[in-house]
Amino acid sequence: MSIAIQAQGLSKRYRIGELQAAYGTLRESITHGARRLVGREHRPHQQEIWALDDVSFDVREGEALGVIGRNGAGKSTLLKVLTRITTPTKGRAEIRGRVGSLLEVGTGFHPELTGRENIYLNGSILGMKRRELAKKLPDIVEFSGIEKFIDTPVKRYSSGMYVRLAFSVAAHLEPEIMLVDEVLAVGDAEFQKRCLGRMEDFNDAGRTVLFVSHNLSAISQLCDRALLLDGGRVVRDGPSAELVAFYLQTVGGTESARRWADLDVAPGNDLVRMTSARVVDADGSALDSADVRRPVGIEIEFTVLRYGEPVFPKIKVLDARRDIAFNAMDTSERWHEPSPPGSYVATAWIPGNLLNEGSASVDIAVCSLAAPNLRHHVNEKDVVSFNVYDPAEGDSARGRYVGQWRGVVRPLLEWTCVSD
Repeated sequence: MSIAIQAQGLSKRYRIGELQAAYGTLRESITHGARRLVGREHRPHQQEIWALDDVSFDVREGEALGVIGRNGAGKSTLLKVLTRITTPTKGRAEIRGRVGSLLEVGTGFHPELTGRENIYLNGSILGMKRRELAKKLPDIVEFSGIEKFIDTPVKRYSSGMYVRLAFSVAAHLEPEIMLVDEVLAVGDAEFQKRCLGRMEDFNDAGRTVLFVSHNLSAISQLCDRALLLDGGRVVRDGPSAELVAFYLQTVGGTESARRWADLDVAPGNDLVRMTSARVVDADGSALDSADVRRPVGIEIEFTVLRYGEPVFPKIKVLDARRDIAFNAMDTSERWHEPSPPGSYVATAWIPGNLLNEGSASVDIAVCSLAAPNLRHHVNEKDVVSFNVYDPAEGDSARGRYVGQWRGVVRPLLEWTCVSD
């Protein structure tokens, strides 16, 4: 497939700090001259930063590429360079095809013009004829949901109305390439659902999408591939689900596998020591990102050092907000008797269609009963973590709904229904 977007060594430098005025009054000039004579002149402090630093990538026609990273990583600067809002300090970028872009609220609209007039203005910029625009106008207005205000100057719109109209214009003027920056950050749930569905349709039609967002679930759902930016550089490039999991683990400081090679320093006490923990799939292979519909295993390896009281493994699963999804322990009869010294591997299986999308972390313990409480021999926080994503194929607990469910769990329940 041919290349739709090609970036080679893109770099953008900004100067920050105080700027010296181009001119000043006679009084200010005399004051500055006097300060220089006595050595008290204040020199403006200036510093340079590279918002983008040698960024290179290709996007093929029909591909959906997500761009993620912390605030200040260079994501919005990259889109501004690609849309020619700003010029790069070094490097070059080529875009082959008609481009529609949706950046910050208000970009591309004239505040004094009405919504209808801005639709025609944007279409003209894209090279569309007035007859084409008139034909598409009803669909644009209906999708935006602001029919009542279409002949009102957009300077009187709320930020939500602004984005509704801007996205509707960008999505209906049939660009070959769509550049979108945080479109899901503004607007109500119904609008977010509609625009995400529209972007999926856009990509399914073989058009190219470059999508910048902090909504990692939307990135996993919409994009097959993603870039991770940090400090203006491309840190990683790969499948979106894997990259989202890597990013969340980097931010959270945990990984999907841990091992303690030295038993003397492994978590535990003189009875039990934990030697490793992994997140695994049904085949026993380690994974960083889990399909919400598939079971996930938390594999715990521990060593019993001596004969003593019966012990059993326990996990606690938490979401990204540190809300507890559930606690679970192995209640099998095999742990009713004292465990002989040796190595044990226990796996807790979390069923599919239980956890919600997003990052999940796991606390791991090895305990014994001390009624009515538990005695913890091993009790480690945030031992492993993984990302849960929904491919949005309609067979999960979310069905055909494209928005985000709230809550730490999202079970696929069995429903019954009777009708007269």
